[in-house]
Amino acid sequence: MQSGRRFSSLYVREAWRRVLRRIALLRLRLFRQTIQVPERLIVAPTDLRAIDSHIADEIMNGRFALAGRLLETNGKPPFGFTLPSRAFANRLHGFGWLRHMRANKSDRVSAVARAIVDNWLSLHAGRMEGIAWEIDVTSQRVIAWLSHSPVVLQNADRGFYRRFLKSLAFQVRYLRRMAAFAPPGEVLFRLRIALAMASIAMPARQGVLRKAAQALDNEFDSQILPDGGHISRNPRAGLELLLDLLPLRQTYVNLGHDLPQKLISGIDRMYPALRFFRHQNGDLALFNGATSTLANELMSVLRYDETAGLPFKAMPHSRYQRLMAGNTVLIADTGPPAVGLLSRTAHAGCLSFEMSSGRHRFIVNSGSPKFAGRRYVQMARTTATHSTVTLNDTSSSRFSTSEFLGHIMSDSVRTVSVERAETEDGRDGIKVSHDGYLKNFGVLHERELTLNAAGSIVTGRDRLVRQGERVSDEPLRAAARFHIHPAINAKQSDRESVLLTAPDGESWLFSSPGNEVLITEDIFFADASGICGSDQIEIDFVFAEKPEIRWFLSRKS
Repeated sequence: MQSGRRFSSLYVREAWRRVLRRIALLRLRLFRQTIQVPERLIVAPTDLRAIDSHIADEIMNGRFALAGRLLETNGKPPFGFTLPSRAFANRLHGFGWLRHMRANKSDRVSAVARAIVDNWLSLHAGRMEGIAWEIDVTSQRVIAWLSHSPVVLQNADRGFYRRFLKSLAFQVRYLRRMAAFAPPGEVLFRLRIALAMASIAMPARQGVLRKAAQALDNEFDSQILPDGGHISRNPRAGLELLLDLLPLRQTYVNLGHDLPQKLISGIDRMYPALRFFRHQNGDLALFNGATSTLANELMSVLRYDETAGLPFKAMPHSRYQRLMAGNTVLIADTGPPAVGLLSRTAHAGCLSFEMSSGRHRFIVNSGSPKFAGRRYVQMARTTATHSTVTLNDTSSSRFSTSEFLGHIMSDSVRTVSVERAETEDGRDGIKVSHDGYLKNFGVLHERELTLNAAGSIVTGRDRLVRQGERVSDEPLRAAARFHIHPAINAKQSDRESVLLTAPDGESWLFSSPGNEVLITEDIFFADASGICGSDQIEIDFVFAEKPEIRWFLSRKS
């Protein structure tokens, strides 16, 4: 009943938000001619993301490879074509690909970039509708146009220069008006970054600079937790934000402006969280919407890390735990998912874990697809795609079917208990439980993870504990899944064990005495090249016959 009232309240608030947004858009259209066009840009902030000259060459030849799809335009600007996917359209309208054009600073490259921007101005600058004007896409475009204005404006005539700056100034005004209607989380944070960047890269009054700085400070307060994690609990969110926050900080310094009060301390707080989620090979853990991470992206951010040190053992506010010994790392999700509209990207992966050793990730979650459609994104959010226990093929947190609210969590894990203990012989372990199955099935899921001092043995226990008087009418069938990274070869050793071997020969034996250990087909959503096939280890057990299982991971070589 209470969750139903909360859902109805969110629905009403979202409907009212959309009404107010339409009114704000109408006012923007009525007064768009009053926009003041700046005479020039003051500075072009840097872009830390990697530049690929090959991508620039492809664009020069009319081939746009974005979001895992390809559009061939035969040398024409792309915006008059039917775009191959929504993700492709997001990337194209966001203009982040402009950075690749800076690999070659020739007049010809600038002319092509300028023609593409001019095509966008002709078709989309005045419409304020569709993907091109979604808040996050517009924020990305403002940041990209400011950062890469030198390549677009090189040898530009006065007419184009003025159209470009007029549109840029209007997009900034649009973002200011839309800030009140932006969804909470990373989208709103990026909008504030874009406005802060515009306030110093374009001529602006001191009042505008102060307001932009204060609004950015507010997002640090509301979105970056005391342990440095992001409120979405997505490990990759911090990386994405830092890729824009670091150039912003440097631009403030270069121009001699007073920095937003929380900018330096906020960035410093985010770095330890980034290190916490980093596996031995440099990849980020796949929890709550995280997807593949390019090594050069992570390194371009970490080289500015002035807070260097060993990763934390726990993130008490973000609700994650980390076990580390020798070359072995375990990272576990020990908290409930985000709530309300923030849960739009949350995953039902409570008590899931990932394990890496040396240069390889052995046990992972399936992650979130980078470019796939919504059906696959929703599939990736289920408990079954995480290395944890699923009961009766039901996720520990359930999702709303309402597209209007963006498939938020409608009924989620509420309580997660965590105990951590180190033994005298150097073993480090956690004991955690969640109540995601309590309402429907009357049981708690309890998990114990232990890593020995040498980092060579992982001991696990999964137990279902009857709680309260509710008894499910159906047999309770559990499946413990351990998703294997696609680079790892899985081979059945015997009925109770599976050998996992990395490309360099390092191997671990997974075993569960007294249980049948199966290798089954799996899907890995977070591969850099797109969705791909993989394997998983699965142990099925019936609660009435066997309420708990024990399992082990032992390094063999």
